[in-house]
Amino acid sequence: MSESVLIGIDLGKHTFHLHGQDKSGREVFRKKCSRAQMMQFFGNSPSCVVMMEACAGSHYVARQLAAMGHTAKLISSQFVKPFAKANKNDFVDAEAICEAASRPSMRSVTPKTESQQTLSVLHRMRESLVHDRTKTANQMHGFLLEFGISLPQGLGHHEAFGERFGEHELPVRLTVRLQRLHDHFVYLDEQIKALDKELAG
Repeated sequence: MSESVLIGIDLGKHTFHLHGQDKSGREVFRKKCSRAQMMQFFGNSPSCVVMMEACAGSHYVARQLAAMGHTAKLISSQFVKPFAKANKNDFVDAEAICEAASRPSMRSVTPKTESQQTLSVLHRMRESLVHDRTKTANQMHGFLLEFGISLPQGLGHHEAFGERFGEHELPVRLTVRLQRLHDHFVYLDEQIKALDKELAG
């Protein structure tokens, strides 16, 4: 490890593959370990540059490594793929990360702070809720069209949705299910408004 100046990590949920190389690019070690073993390994190692692909868990790992005194950097996966060898495995991926990182012109992604990641989660949650709300609204419109009922487009019209389809003669079972969809729509809309307030605060 003392000869290593660059370490590439192929991140997994439970298992991590490390590839270490010296200044000349020569491999000095390969290591497969659990998350706890990996953190213990880096905690006992001299400071070095550690490279990972930018993915779901990489920002957290990067912050932990930086706290130990290492220089943690993230590379977009699209820049790593060209350096992966034909016989793909996790050690080869870790080596490819090192190979990509050793290029002078390689661009890295700045690891996100906890607050930046939290904000990102809120935006992704809102995006998912908006998608579900749109899907629910389209379902309600589609089901009613099958019974010859066309309602105005737009979210504002859904506030009186229950009253509108109640004005038409529809099968009771259909009305019950439409009401359930409408209740789900209202729930999603309330969640989106709550997130909007949190994001604006």
